Formats: sequence, structure tokens, C-alpha cells
Amino acid sequence: MARVTVEDCIDKVENRFDLVLMASHRARLISSGVPLLVERDKDKNPVVSLREIAEARLSPDDLREDLIHSLQKHVEVDEPEAETVPALSSAPEAAQSADGAGDVQFDRMTEEDLLRGLEGLVPPAETDDDGE
Repeated sequence: MARVTVEDCIDKVENRFDLVLMASHRARLISSGVPLLVERDKDKNPVVSLREIAEARLSPDDLREDLIHSLQKHVEVDEPEAETVPALSSAPEAAQSADGAGDVQFDRMTEEDLLRGLEGLVPPAETDDDGE
């Protein structure tokens, strides 16, 4: 086969930018030791990768997914969803407001109330833990 041009591959990968990305990714894989899918014929890795794409030895979708996976910093693993735990409220009717929307009320505390509460706390009793 003669030298591969972009026109030989453009029917497999329509976007030329995607073609360059995928061919360069495959060339890096070849450089790292992945087995070749076509004969080398004294060609360099980028040309070999283009020949593999032109001869449809690689699926463009698989190559695209492999490229995306190689560029990801954090790969999410599909884990089973945790079951939702029901609320610990003993009376679900008490949590609902008059319109039945189920609004939850939170206690509000001002900074002064917090400081007064902290002043009322007694420090823990000192004990001799050094064993004397």
C-alpha cells in the first residue's frame, strides 16, 4: 500500500480534527508497545496508525472511547446506589405544615444564646492520669 493520506481515512472518520487526535493517540499506543494491526513496511508510527484506520482494522468509536478514557483524570466507577433510609421521625404528620408540603423546621440560635450556653458549661473535673 502506498503512503496513507487523510483522504484514505476521511470516510472512516469524518472530522479531520478527530482523525488527527485518534491517529496520534494510536501512534502513542504503538510507541508504548501495543501490537500492530498492519505490516509496518518501514513506516513510522503515525503512518501505521493512519493505515490501521484506513483499512478499518480499528473501530473509530472504540478508538475515540480509548482516547477519552486516557485523557480523564478521574474515572467514575458505576457503583450500586445506596438505598435511601427513611426518616427517623416517629410522627410523619407532625413534620407537615398546614398546606401538607412537609416543611422541616430548624431551631435558630443567636450568637448571644450560644455564648450564654457555653458560659453555663462546667469544665470537666481534673483527674490524676499519670499514675502517681
